[in-house]
Amino acid sequence: MNMIEKTNKNKSKHHFPVLIVEDNAVSRKLLEKALTKAGHEVVSAENGREALEIFNGKFFPIILTDWLMPEMNGIELCKTIRESSTERYVFIILLTARDSKDDIVVGLEAGADDYLTKPINNAELMARLNTGKRILELESSLKEANREIKLLSITDPLTGCYNRGYLNEKLPQEIKRARRYKHPLSIIFCDIDHFKAVNDIHGHHAGDQVLEEFARSIKESFRYDIDWLTRYGGEEFIIVLPETDIKGAVLTAERLRGTISEREINVDGVPIHITASFGVSGFVPETSEDKISSDAIINQADKYLYQSKNYYHPDFFF
Repeated sequence: MNMIEKTNKNKSKHHFPVLIVEDNAVSRKLLEKALTKAGHEVVSAENGREALEIFNGKFFPIILTDWLMPEMNGIELCKTIRESSTERYVFIILLTARDSKDDIVVGLEAGADDYLTKPINNAELMARLNTGKRILELESSLKEANREIKLLSITDPLTGCYNRGYLNEKLPQEIKRARRYKHPLSIIFCDIDHFKAVNDIHGHHAGDQVLEEFARSIKESFRYDIDWLTRYGGEEFIIVLPETDIKGAVLTAERLRGTISEREINVDGVPIHITASFGVSGFVPETSEDKISSDAIINQADKYLYQSKNYYHPDFFF
């Protein structure tokens, strides 16, 4: 990455786009000039209604709005934005010639975060904008931290796939979606054969590596952003295959069975070969009212999984 790219990235990070809402042409131009000089991307509107149309088409994290304007004033604009569902927080600064305590309270109660009295002092404007930027950056950091916490809460720490809690939350949603659109949905219940022997012979460290490699083998065969994998418990995994009928799921399971049996897992210089058993279940709803539960589809796959183990006992090589 060259220095120009770094500079542009830093600039885009710290200089938020600003929407100016001001009916006075002279005041509007002065604000545009000051903010553009400070490095902000600036878009202007002459009243609240026009600003709302612009905002609905493109998100602005900072809005500077005059109080008194035709069609929709700044107070109405603040209330409308606060009542709407925005992707991120909007920092709103109210511009007004009114400076009484009562007027300030009205503006803040309408949803403004800060206010500036006219005529606008550029140094004070930049200081208030910096306050807004700090708040927006803090919000962004908190959202990122919450996303990471959420991801950790639904992820199996060893294999990196989803955990059982995520399955319990997400599978009912997949079933509901399949019923609604009358699309097929299948799951594959997987179990590593003779996994206890891996731990007994090679130790739990080797067992962990086998679990990691097993999960990696499955994920490599996925359709990106469609299929997903859950560690159900111990050496058991569940693959969820939206938009896939039973026939397609059986073919997928058979392909995975072959891939896993041919894969060599190297643990401290010792090659380990494993096999796995699979059970498949699913449904194609004929109507959106067809009833099927997560437990039912999992239990059916579990039943077929153990039928496959009873039918076929693969040799294992340690």
